[in-house]
Amino acid sequence: MDTIAGFFSFITTPVSWVIVQFHKLYGAIFGPDTGWAWGLSIVSLVILIRICLIPLFVKQIKATRAMQTLQPEMKKIQERYKSDKQRQSEEMMKLYKESGTNPLSSCLPILAQSPFFFALYHVLNGIASNKKVGVIDQQLLDSARDAHIFGAPLAVKFTDSADKVASLGASLTDVRVVTALMIILMSASQFFTQRQLMTKNVDTTVKTPFMQQQKMLMYVFPIMFAVFGINFPVGVLVYWLTTNVWTMGQQMYVIRQNPTPGSKAQASYLERLQKHITDAGKTRSRGQVRAVKAIVAKGRDRNEYERKFINGLNKAGFAAQADGTVIVSEAEAATAEDGTPVAAPKRQQPKRQSKSKRQSGTAATGGKTDGGSTTAPASDASGKKASLTKSEDSKPQDAAAKAKSAGGASGSQPGQGTRSKAKSGQRKGQQRPKHPSKK
Repeated sequence: MDTIAGFFSFITTPVSWVIVQFHKLYGAIFGPDTGWAWGLSIVSLVILIRICLIPLFVKQIKATRAMQTLQPEMKKIQERYKSDKQRQSEEMMKLYKESGTNPLSSCLPILAQSPFFFALYHVLNGIASNKKVGVIDQQLLDSARDAHIFGAPLAVKFTDSADKVASLGASLTDVRVVTALMIILMSASQFFTQRQLMTKNVDTTVKTPFMQQQKMLMYVFPIMFAVFGINFPVGVLVYWLTTNVWTMGQQMYVIRQNPTPGSKAQASYLERLQKHITDAGKTRSRGQVRAVKAIVAKGRDRNEYERKFINGLNKAGFAAQADGTVIVSEAEAATAEDGTPVAAPKRQQPKRQSKSKRQSGTAATGGKTDGGSTTAPASDASGKKASLTKSEDSKPQDAAAKAKSAGGASGSQPGQGTRSKAKSGQRKGQQRPKHPSKK
C-alpha cells in the first residue's frame, strides 16, 4: 500500500493544500486542534472531489445503461463465436464502436478518485509517522496528531499496537471501537448502494450475465472494504465513509428522477408523474417534459410501464404530445363550469327490452307498434265503427238493385245473384271479432 501511495505522491501537495484551507475555516469555528476541524476538512475534501466528478458520474450512468442494452447482442456474439476468441473480441469492439459505448466509462468515477484516495492516505500516514507532507508544516503536523475523532486519532489504524496508540494520546479500546464502527458503516453503505441498484434500477425483462456479475459485486465489495478497512487510518475511513454515503445519496436521487427503462424504479416514477400531471393538468418541470417526450418518441417500442402511463393519461382525459407537453384530449375530456378539465361521460347503449315491455310501452304511449305505425285512439275508433256500419248497410242495397237488373236481363234467379254480389261487396281485410256468445 505504501508503494502505491508513493506512486501517487505527485498529487499529495494539492490534496494537503485543500485540507489546510478547509482546516483554517473550521479551525476558526471549532478550534485548530480539535477533531471536528480536521474531520470536517476531510469531509469537505470529499464533497469537493465528488462535485468535480459529477460529469464522470453522468457518463457512468449512460455507459451502464448502454451496456445493459447491448447485453443481448453481446450474448449472441459469444454464442456464435465460441471457438474463435479473436473473432469474438473483434465483433465486441465493432459493437461498442457502432453503439458509441465504452465499457471503461462505468469505472471512470472510481478511477478518477483513486489518486485522491491514495494521496490522502499518504498524507495521513505522514502525520502518523510525524513526517511533513506537502504543505503541512510541523505546526500543522502537531495539531493533526493531537486531533481525535470520538477518542481515536486521525492517523491510527485498527491493527496498530497499544504502544503506538498510547503515544498518540488514546486508548486501544477507543480506537478499536471507533474503527470497527466506521468499517461496518462503510461496508453497509456500499452494500446498500449496490443493492438498490440491482433491485430497483435494473431492467427486469432482460436476463443477462451482466446482472449476475452485479449481484456478485454486491457481496464482494463490502467484504473487500471490511478486509482492507482494518489497515486504513481513521482519517481515510472518514474519507471513504463520506464518499460511500455521497454515492448512495446521489444514486438514490438518480434512481428516483431518472430511472432505467423497464425497471421497478421507472414504474414508481411514472406513477408519480401521472399523478402530478393529472393534478396540475400539465408537465411542470424540464425533467417531466424530457420523460414524456422520450416515451412518446418510442411509439410501439414502449415497455409495459410506459404503455400503462400513456393509457392512464388517456383515461384521465389528457394526451401526451411529441414535444413532451400534455394537452386535454378533445375526445375524452370536457370543460367544467370552473374551467378545470374533466373527463366526459361515456355514452351507454340502451338496454334491450323484452317483447312484453315493448307492448306495454306501446299501449301506454298511444298505440305505437313494433313496426313504427300507430293505431287510432279509442274515441276515434268508435266514430269509424259507426261509419263503417253505414257503408256496409248501403253496399248490399246497391248490390241487390244491380242484381235485379242483371237478373232480369239474364234470366237467372234473383236470390243467387244477390248473394254473390253481396259477398263480393264485403270489406276485405281484418274483420271485427265476433262475440263469444255468437260463435
